[in-house]
Amino acid sequence: MELVYLIGAGVAVLAGLGAGIGIGIATGKSAEAISRQPEASGKIQTVFFLGIALAEATAIYGFVVAILLIVKG
Repeated sequence: MELVYLIGAGVAVLAGLGAGIGIGIATGKSAEAISRQPEASGKIQTVFFLGIALAEATAIYGFVVAILLIVKG
């Protein structure tokens, strides 16, 4: 049964992969938006940082679930 917990922990860590891809896409799009409309850079940066925080929270949740599964197993 311990193997099932370790497989679940491995799958939970994949949330970090999704967060990394999401942050990369958001960075590219925000840089593109700022280059097109430099006067709106303040608003774009605010939304960008909020999006990064939400993506990182998803990665942290996956990490916590993985740790809980490893400790339980």
